[in-house]
Amino acid sequence: MSETPPNTLQYRFDGPEDAPVLILGPSLGTTWHMWDRQVPELTRQWRVLRFDLPGHGGAPAHPAPSVGELADRLLATLDELGVQRFGYAGCALGGAIGADLALRHPERLASLVLIAASPRFGTADEFRQRGVIVRTNGLDPIARTSPERWFTPGFAAAQPAITEWAVQMVRTTDPGCYIAACEALAAFDIRAELGRIGVPTLVLVGSEDQVTGPAEARTLVAGIPDARLAVVPGASHLAPVEQPAAVTDLLIRHFSTAWQTAVDATTGQMAIVAPPVKPVLAPPSTGPVAEIAPMAEQPVAGVRPDPYEAGLKVRREVLGDAHVDRALAAADDFSGDFQELITRYAWGEIWNRPGLDRRTRSCVTLTALVAGGHLEELAFHTRAALRNGLTPAEIKEVLLHAAVYCGVPAANSAFKVAQAVIREETTPQE
Repeated sequence: MSETPPNTLQYRFDGPEDAPVLILGPSLGTTWHMWDRQVPELTRQWRVLRFDLPGHGGAPAHPAPSVGELADRLLATLDELGVQRFGYAGCALGGAIGADLALRHPERLASLVLIAASPRFGTADEFRQRGVIVRTNGLDPIARTSPERWFTPGFAAAQPAITEWAVQMVRTTDPGCYIAACEALAAFDIRAELGRIGVPTLVLVGSEDQVTGPAEARTLVAGIPDARLAVVPGASHLAPVEQPAAVTDLLIRHFSTAWQTAVDATTGQMAIVAPPVKPVLAPPSTGPVAEIAPMAEQPVAGVRPDPYEAGLKVRREVLGDAHVDRALAAADDFSGDFQELITRYAWGEIWNRPGLDRRTRSCVTLTALVAGGHLEELAFHTRAALRNGLTPAEIKEVLLHAAVYCGVPAANSAFKVAQAVIREETTPQE
């Protein structure tokens, strides 16, 4: 296999060349081998393409910052292979890629299966916290705890070889690509867009999944028009590994129903005949029907757009949803205007400027807070610095530098605060 270009993904094909293409997408921390037990049966009817996420399974370490970027790389790979239309099944992050394809490229997608998926995976804070832990401690803490997230206790105990395979799979992943994937999941949220998914969809979940379980699956089914739900008994997060026969049977039944195959008269090869993409109907209108959407409002020359929404987005990304939610919830008639001011100007105007990256802005902010003796704000900006990519060693260097220019007593107090935050943030969860 030749080296994979940065804008494509590492892949492998199995099955007859003239069969319809079925793509299997992996979960974060896994490789295409998580689908090994499905391939023998699926390749009886389909040409199966499996891919690795960047930095997984020996794939080149070209981090992807978003789910949309991963979907675009998959499409670029398929374009190079001449694959235009396909079925898709994805697990967790792989499912998010499938949902993104269904929303942005429904014409390419014949049918969809979302496994252990969710319209929003936990909270952005949880995934950014995981990134901090990996950046500080490497992937070993995540690798050692992966079996308990992925499998039921009975399966993990009865299958030590598979359990060790899972640990090694995570341990050999590129840390930078893993962190980027965490950031992609932190930003993923399609709750408001589920109604636009119009391809035939099966939502599949393990009954014992504690990561993205039946509750998240039912949210998907409730939001996606005509989606169906399948719950696999005795399976946790990696249901294709833990209950391979049940998952394979569900995949075959769904894709066989959603696809009909016919012979193309011009090529003599099997062609996909998929149900048409369901249209999304607009709500009934009480006024006259308009054939042309109104033109978007244009900014007035010389008037800058209100930076509040952009500032709120940056504030949440840097400080975390939990911190911002607490600050906004505590605002009242007296302090509400102040919260608007800092969101609009500190975050929307200054933190959102392109001249410095967020790592550098965190260095500047920490130094200024040490100089001013603002220890409470130093605590949550230390946490923000970790989220922005600074390591504990780099934060230490910032505080040492500040000791020279801001004074040893100020730095002494800052070290105590930062040390407590770093211990809290970088200690792996048991």
